[in-house]
Amino acid sequence: MGSDLTHVKSTPIPTHDEDSRSRSPSAALLSFNTDPSASPTPSSSPSHKPSTTVIFISLLLTTCVALSAAFAFAFLFFSNSPKSAPVYESSSLEYKARTLRKLDHPVVLLVSSDGFRFGYQFKAPTPNIRRLIANGTEAEEGLIPVFPTLTFPNHYSIVTGLYPAYHGIVDNHFVDPHTGESFTMRSHEPKWWLGEPLWETVANHGLKAATYFWPGSEVIKGSWTCPDKLCMQYNGSVPFEQRVDSVLNYFDMPSSEIPVFMTLYFEDPDHQGHQVGPDDREITEAVARIDKMIGRLIEGLEKKGVFEDVTIILVGDHGMVGTCDKKLIYLSDLAPWIEIPNDWVQSLSPLLAIRPPSGVDPVNVVEKMNEGLKSGKVENGKNLRVYLKEELPSRLHYAASDRIAPIVGLVEEGFKVEQTRTKQRECGGAHGYDNAFFSMRTIFVGHGPRFERGRKVPSFENVHIYNLVTTILNIQGAPNNGSVSFPKSVLLPAA
Repeated sequence: MGSDLTHVKSTPIPTHDEDSRSRSPSAALLSFNTDPSASPTPSSSPSHKPSTTVIFISLLLTTCVALSAAFAFAFLFFSNSPKSAPVYESSSLEYKARTLRKLDHPVVLLVSSDGFRFGYQFKAPTPNIRRLIANGTEAEEGLIPVFPTLTFPNHYSIVTGLYPAYHGIVDNHFVDPHTGESFTMRSHEPKWWLGEPLWETVANHGLKAATYFWPGSEVIKGSWTCPDKLCMQYNGSVPFEQRVDSVLNYFDMPSSEIPVFMTLYFEDPDHQGHQVGPDDREITEAVARIDKMIGRLIEGLEKKGVFEDVTIILVGDHGMVGTCDKKLIYLSDLAPWIEIPNDWVQSLSPLLAIRPPSGVDPVNVVEKMNEGLKSGKVENGKNLRVYLKEELPSRLHYAASDRIAPIVGLVEEGFKVEQTRTKQRECGGAHGYDNAFFSMRTIFVGHGPRFERGRKVPSFENVHIYNLVTTILNIQGAPNNGSVSFPKSVLLPAA
């Protein structure tokens, strides 16, 4: 891109291991010897033929009686079943995707509810979300965000299939070490945004995409021009109802003109979670409101006759955990071991990022900080561990970028880091922690022709969603960190 701001180590983009293969469940059923040339067992020897015939006839008669009883029971059971009970297609009968009824091409609508922690769907009546779950495919224990579990890094990972170290948005705010320029959530210059987001991939294939808010969607990059009326400039004051109705209006276009990929974004319940934590009544109300918006979307698609044709993928970007004043760690308490000036610190909490000036050895800083934290003399010190970024757990995939600070601190769940002690007191919620914490998980629900009804799949990282969408749209995606075989494990085969 011709700018110093694109500095990311030229590490090849790794993908998830695709070589593991699960053993076929049917293998155990074939464990007995089926080789006709094998030595005869005593029961198969010629001297036992008459008794074998008798046993065979007895088994045949028993089977006939059992089958007759089964048919009689089935008749009585189904003839007395409630006629009003909803009947879903049996997953065992869904071998292929359901055919489109009205649209002439697949359409994927990617919906994000910011900060929707996994489990929130049980905090309030959520009939519409549960309808998508009952008739679609759900990550049974939630969607795993990438680290750091922050809004911009995760939203951009979802649409690029890349970990933050590879797509460049390593935090909500960070500094480029080569130029000193700062990235903020209003930075729309393409030099910051690496990788190829889904809207750009779609445009590369000569197809239409529409984005109603999504981090990175306003960036004019590659073949994506953020077209008028199809790319909305972010405005948090736009009512949720207006956002839903605007997306529904796309389906009034001729079928061949309808964008094949759309995004829809809601700030809730993240907004409330930061203010009151994950357990307040405000969260319950916010979740109910999101469910109402999903209901508005479903109803609108049904009226247009396209609900069963449209693929809806409902996700969040991260979870939420409660924080309070008793769970604070102060960098100023480390003064007996090392002083950490304000201008070294790029972010405090929950992701501690420290970039010492040239001439200061990061190795020495990490050693001194951990010595103090482990001493037992720093309040809550045991709840912070500081690393050189290269020594972070590899599962975090958070090292291969110069934009990542050389020193990263992992904070224990629910704790926060402050520079100095103040009299300010607060209790609320936060995210950004290690993505291994269950509280950071969010939701994944897929509903549409390629998603099996009523299916639960194991939790997975959100970098796999990019390949999921390109597979549904039957287009070639860009290289990414997701597994190319992942869609086969989640989607029904194409019709």
